[in-house]
This record gives sequence, C-alpha cells and structure tokens, in this order.
Amino acid sequence: MTARLARPDITVITPNRNGARFLEKCVQSVIDQRRDGVRLEYLVLDAGSTDDSLKLLECYADDVDSLVSEPDDGPADAINKGLRRATGEIVAWLNADDAYYPGALRRVLDAFAGRPDKALGFGRCVIVDEADAEIRRGITRFKECFFPISSYFTIQSINYISQPAMFFRRSAMEQAGLLREDLKAAWDYDFILRLWREGGGFHIPGPALSAFRWHAGSISGQHFRQQFREEYEVAVADAGRWSPQALLHWCVRWGIVGSYTLMTRFRGGHRAHPRTDSL
Repeated sequence: MTARLARPDITVITPNRNGARFLEKCVQSVIDQRRDGVRLEYLVLDAGSTDDSLKLLECYADDVDSLVSEPDDGPADAINKGLRRATGEIVAWLNADDAYYPGALRRVLDAFAGRPDKALGFGRCVIVDEADAEIRRGITRFKECFFPISSYFTIQSINYISQPAMFFRRSAMEQAGLLREDLKAAWDYDFILRLWREGGGFHIPGPALSAFRWHAGSISGQHFRQQFREEYEVAVADAGRWSPQALLHWCVRWGIVGSYTLMTRFRGGHRAHPRTDSL
C-alpha cells in the first residue's frame, strides 16, 4: 500500500466482487491519472472475491491506498465503506469494469476549482463493449441532449447523469448522507438528487471522462425494469407525485423501458457488471 496522502485532491473508490476480467483495466485507468499531478487517494472495496481479483490487486499494492476485502451487503454497502474512509476534497466511485480516460481527473479538478459553489459535477461517458469499442451511441447522445438544460427540475424529470462520469464534493456528501442500501438499483440516482440539494450540479465540458461497459453474461442487465421503477419512485418522493417532474419522469420511464426491452429482445445485449449502475 502507498503511504496515505496528507491532503489528497480526489478520492476514487472501486467496489469489486469477482470482477477480475476487467478489474486491471479499471485500476490502471485510475492510477494512471497520477501522471497529471493529481494527488489521488485510491480505495478498493472487495467483497471477498473468489476469482483472481485479489491476486491481481496484489500486483498494484503500491498504487492502492487502501484495500479492504470482506463480505458486504451489495454495491451500495461497499461504496459506503469507501465513502466513510474518503479524505479527498472531491470524491467518486468507479465500478470494476468501467474505466477513466487519460487526463479525466485533472479536468475534473480544474472544473471544480472554477465552480466552488457546486456540489456535483458530471461529464460525458461512452458505452463500450468487451473490446472497448463504443456501442449504443443513441443512448449516449440522448442523455447528452439534457446537458445544456441541466437543472434540478431536469434531473428530477430524468436521470441523464452517467455515474462513472459523476464527481462530488465530500462536504456536500457529508450533508446529503450516504447511499441508501435499501434500494436495489437506483441508489445512485437518489444520491444525485440529495447532492443536488446541497449546491447543485454542473456539466464538465469536453471529451468523455469515462467508459461504461456492457457485455454478455450478466444478470444485472435484466433488472432494468426494477431500476427505472425505483428511479421513478425516488423522483416522486423528491418532487411530489403530481408534480410536473414526476409526470415527465413517468413518461420517460416507460419510453426507456420499452427501448431496453426491444434492445434485449432483438440484440440480446445484457450489461455484465459486478456493480449495478444507471442508464
């Protein structure tokens, strides 16, 4: 393990459960950010993996500031363990089969320095397949359509933020609270809404900050109906059942579920992800 940084700029948390297949790409993409002078605190929360994850992580012992391997109650529980340990001014989590692009964290830190009033920042995130080729461009472009009109009203109406490209202030997190572990799929969206109330969000311009991976074989991709049902319920709780935002969210929910159903039926695409994510 590396010596703990006295004042890291940013903390990145990676939750992992048997994610060895893509874990090395994820870890390498995080630690490579240090080349840009980023004072990075990197925490890996492993759920007692039985594949080669721990053997792989041993090779990066000098690059990971803290590695915890123990059973957990799911991804939200694992990430919360990391959030409690985080000491960076800016915080994020990156799931074990996602990745950052070169220079991403330096761009994030520069963007936050220019927006000291904001609690949450987000940027572009592409969807890639097993070979790192971009796929599902329509979904990515659809979400990006909302960036220019980003607001609390907009984020209550539709979750257009891709979690791997989301970053937030630790001070805002301390006010908003940790992830809800009772939710099965929409805990990140609920967290976004609570963070937004602590200072709002802003778009980080430029090329993609991260990649979100889809590949065959996962059961998590089959739970999109539950995910969007939970997201709707979270929006209702936040904005009110008969609010314009909730009504818009209801319409968006069924449009997305219909689209995903068609993609699943005709393309057979399932997201293979050890840790559930959003649209």
